[in-house]
Parts: sequence; C-alpha cells; structure tokens
Amino acid sequence: MSVFDVIISLFGLTALLSYINVRFLKLPETIGLLVTSLLISLGVLLTYKFTNSSVIPFPRELLSKIDFNRTLMQGMLSFLLFAGAMHLHGSALRKHRRVVLLLSTVGVIISTIVFATAMYLTSLALDLNFTFNMCLLWGALISPTDPIAVLSLLKRNGVPKSVETIVAAESLFNDGIGLVLFTVLYAINFDQQVPTVEFVSHIVLLEVIGGIVYGYVLGWIAVVLLGSIDDYKTEVLLTLGLVSGGYALADVIHTSGPLAMVVAGLIVGNRGRSSAMSEVTLRYLDTFWEIVDWLLNAVLFVLIGLEVFLLTYHVTMLFAGIAAILAVVAARWLSIRTAASVFRLKDLRESSLRSTLFWGGLRGGISIALVLSLPPSPLKETMLGATYIVVIYTIVVQGLLFGRLLPKRLAAAAALPVSE
Repeated sequence: MSVFDVIISLFGLTALLSYINVRFLKLPETIGLLVTSLLISLGVLLTYKFTNSSVIPFPRELLSKIDFNRTLMQGMLSFLLFAGAMHLHGSALRKHRRVVLLLSTVGVIISTIVFATAMYLTSLALDLNFTFNMCLLWGALISPTDPIAVLSLLKRNGVPKSVETIVAAESLFNDGIGLVLFTVLYAINFDQQVPTVEFVSHIVLLEVIGGIVYGYVLGWIAVVLLGSIDDYKTEVLLTLGLVSGGYALADVIHTSGPLAMVVAGLIVGNRGRSSAMSEVTLRYLDTFWEIVDWLLNAVLFVLIGLEVFLLTYHVTMLFAGIAAILAVVAARWLSIRTAASVFRLKDLRESSLRSTLFWGGLRGGISIALVLSLPPSPLKETMLGATYIVVIYTIVVQGLLFGRLLPKRLAAAAALPVSE
C-alpha cells in the first residue's frame, strides 16, 4: 500500500464516518467521528476473534503505514494550534493572562505530580513495576488538556467569550508547557540525564522562552508581509507557509514549535486582522483555516478510533486504565482548586468557570502520540492502553456531559471579573 493509497483510504473513511454521524448519530462532530471509528474498529476486532476472518489485516496494514506520532506532532499539530490561536481575542486574553499563565504552568506541574503519585501507588498494588520517575513522565504527557478536542467542544456549546478565552488559551499554552516537561522527564528516564538546575533551566530557556520569542518574530514578519500586498490568494498562502515552514524551522533550532505556533497565531489573528488585511482577505483566510481545522480534526479523531488495533489487551491494562481515569479527574480538580485558593485568582472564584475548566479537561491525540514515542517495553504497552482508555473517557463521556450539564451554569459566567 503506497502513501497515496493510505491518504485516499483515510479521507474516504473519514468522509463515510462523518456522513454516518451527521445522518444518523447526530453527535458533536469530533465525538461522533471518534465513536463511529471506535465502534467499527471494535466490530472488526470481534469479527476476527470469533470468525477468524481475514478482514483485520487491512486496517492493520493501513495503520502500519501511518506513524501516528509523526503525523500528529510533526504534521497536523502546527496547523491546528495556529488555527485555534488565530481566533483568540488578544484584549480578552490580556485581561485574564494571570489565570491562563498559572493554569498552564503551575496547574500542569501540580496535575503531573498528583497523577504520578496516584499511578505509582496503583503500580505497587497491581505489581506493574513503574518507577516514580516513569509515573512523572506519564503524568507530563497526560496532564495537559488537548487543545484540539477542547476548542471543538467550546465552539459547539456556545460558551461565553470570557470563559472561552480562558479555557481555550489554557489548553493552547499548557500543551506547549506539557511538551517541555515531557522532554525534561524523557531525558531523565531514558537518556540518564541528571536533573540539575542548569539542565532544566537550559531546556526552559530554549524551549519555552525561545518558542515564545520565535513565534513573536514569525507573527510580526507575517503581519508585515501581509500588510505589503492586497491579494487574498497570496496572503492565504503566506499564512500556510508561515505554519509549515516555521514549525519545521523550530525543530531545527530546537525550540518549542507548538508555543511558537500559538504566539504567531495570536499575532496574525489580532494585529494582522486589524491592520494588515482587507475584508476580502479576512473572509477567505477565515474560511480557509476553518476548513483546514475541521478537516484535520476529522481525520485525527478517526485515527484515534482506529488506534484500538494497536493495543495489547489484558486485564491489568483495564485496571490501570480505570485507575488512570480516576487519577486524571482528581489531578485536574486539585490543580484548579489549588490555583484558585493558593494564588487567590478572582476569575476562579466563579464556580461556573471552575466547572467549565474541569469538564473541559479533555485529553486527545497528543497524549497517545507521546506514549507512542517512548522506547518499546511492557511498561509502554500498559501506558498506551491506559492512556487510550483515558482519552476515550474524556472525549466521549466528559465531552457529552459538558454540553448537557453546564448550559445553565455557563450563563452565570458570561461576565467574569478581570484578573489582577
């Protein structure tokens, strides 16, 4: 099967599942695609198990041609982050910058430690042989909320702008911070790197500060170029080149591509929108990135559903997955409550916002991709299976409950106090 055949098969399957969802299931787009993909995958697996059918080699052959980690982390992610950041309002983000900053940094660290502690105790109970450092690595890859899933959830449920800004910005930035934390812990676990202050400071300076500065420069270069011409086709192409070329260069200079794309998207979406583009360009640009965002989202969630073919099934994995769900839920709740009480954040005094942040704490493809990047081992298989269970739970269960439980409370959050 060639690469072209893989792409054709994937887009064809995505189109079919999207139709089935819209025509029959009528679930939110991303949830519906994940559910239909997962149900079909499970149906194929059961058919193979009970009939010894040869139908299963095709999906496995398809997945064998797709490196999920590279496809998402080196391909889709840059476009999805840029598209999401483009629609964040800069003025609203400045008002709530303190809560966003603390949730995406301190909140991720607290969540990582809580999750690691819970899973280390689970490991002792189930005799899984996880070290605490390995559990910290697991916590780093599963603690950040997935911006792709969260943004899709917010768009569908008509969340008030002030709440949407905080939840969306936190998910966009904590993704970059989580990746930096994962990089540090990966080096400690697998590269025998000693966690000195110098080593950690170097990573933070290069990845976090470097990524933000690099994204700022990229964004302003794009604004200058966009403002110097008036041709919507070329301007759309410039933003596409900014994302693809800029993300690739970030990898070469060893800085955070995700953070760079978020910052660049903010600048283009705010400064570029107000001073560098005509109304015609804005209309085409918004339409183009909306289609890119939807299309890549659709393909990604179908891929997540198909990843069930890669799991190794055993009872211990199921128990680890249930424990991981409980640990993720507890870690998310504690990180929000701690940020609200210790740092006295006025925004988080609103129970409606805390509820939105909690129920909107979805995990997605990024967590799966990071697990798949680990060296092969029995521990990796258990982590992959348990992480997959967490992803399915948060997207399907929390995603559906979000729209059903929160509408009345969201109305109370429409006017949040300004952070100090």
